[in-house]
Formats: sequence, C-alpha cells, structure tokens
Amino acid sequence: MSGTGASTAQVLRDLHRDRGAGDPLVLPGPWDAVSARSFEAAGFPALATPSAGIAASLGYEDGATPAAEMFAAVTRIVRAVSVPVTADVEGGYGLPVPELVERVRESGAVGVNLEDTGPDGGLKDPRAHAEWLAEVRAAAGPELFVNARVDTYIRGTPEPLAAAIARARLYAEAGADCVYPIAAPPADLPALRAALGDVPLNTLAAPDGGPPFAELGRLGATRITFGGGLLLRAREDLTALATKLREHAAG
Repeated sequence: MSGTGASTAQVLRDLHRDRGAGDPLVLPGPWDAVSARSFEAAGFPALATPSAGIAASLGYEDGATPAAEMFAAVTRIVRAVSVPVTADVEGGYGLPVPELVERVRESGAVGVNLEDTGPDGGLKDPRAHAEWLAEVRAAAGPELFVNARVDTYIRGTPEPLAAAIARARLYAEAGADCVYPIAAPPADLPALRAALGDVPLNTLAAPDGGPPFAELGRLGATRITFGGGLLLRAREDLTALATKLREHAAG
C-alpha cells in the first residue's frame, strides 16, 4: 500500500466518519492474497483480516496460529492490494507493546483488532485491558486504527449488554478508534450506539442471511465485518465443486 502509515491510517479513519445511518462501512475479511484481490476488485475501499479465517487457511484452530505465521499472512495480504488493511491480531500474542506495534507496522497493516479475551479463555480485567490499549495507542500514535473487541457476548457474561457498554466506554477513553462487541444481537445495537456517542461501532454479520446491512446501520452499526464467515462460505462452495468433480471423475 502506498503512502505513509499515518496517512493510510487516516484514510481508514475517514471511511468511518460521517456515514449515513443506513450506510455502514462494510469490510470483507480476506484470508489470503487471492481473496484480498477479489474483494478489492469488487470495489471495497478497505479490508479487515479475520484471525479465524487466516488460521483455517493455514491449517490451525482459531486462536492457535503462531504470531510469526499470522504476521506473514497479513503481510502477503497487504502486499496484494492497494486499499488499507486492518489486521486481527487477537490478544497481541503476549508481545511487549512496542514489539507488537512494530510488527504490525512491518506487515503494512494500518489497523488492528485487539480482543479482551485472555490466554486462559476468560475475559481480561476491563481496566487493566484499557490501560494496555492506552499503551498501544501511545506506541502507535496516529499510524494505527485501533478496533477494540469486546467479548462479553461470547464468554457467557451475565448481563452482556451492560458489561459491553462499560467495557466499550473504557476502551474508547483509552484511545480506541472503534469498539466491537462481537456477536451483539441487532436489538442491542441502539443501546450500544447511544452509549458510545460518536465512537464508531463495529458489528458482526453473516455473509448471507440475517438483517440487511442497511438495517444494521440504522440500528447503530458504523462498520460491519464477518469474522471467518466469508472463508466458511467459500469453503462450502469449494466443497460442492469438489464433490461434483469427484462425481464426474467416477463417471
């Protein structure tokens, strides 16, 4: 991607701003260079890599991709396209903040998705995680768009909406550019939107089925991503094709 990290990150920030209520930013999740080029060719202005999709493409379970392989995959995706790429780097792989930020920069990504699930599979302390996000923000400066994922809905938290709002506010105050209460139901988006004010809100959507993207935008979503859903959908198509080829070969 041409341009400095700061200027390209600003392009990504600007894509989140001043969007109409029914016009959320839709960011497909490429898992390799081929899928990235396909999404760019379709006209999407930026891309958001999914850790689950990349893990599956490399033969790992979600959450088990070694950091070096994840950063190498992100680097190949960034190199393949001319639009901004934001990378899901999970919980940061235990790297010191300066090293984490530097490795993201070296990959060419201008944004990060950082989750608040800890290595033990439970939620991190929200204030401690907010302090860590503030360290990332300080180390990255304007060169990275920080999307803070909130995992209350997927970790069985009691009253997940209230917990998500409390965490989202802390993370926004720490300098996150966007918050992502993953798997929040559409009915909770208006409350999340009201609690966050002007801070962009990311929501998870299915590649087909579910509410229309415009409706999710009207409910409060600024940005829509798919996790590993697009890879799973592509895998279904590939499996169907493989079955047809095998049937043809069997004659």
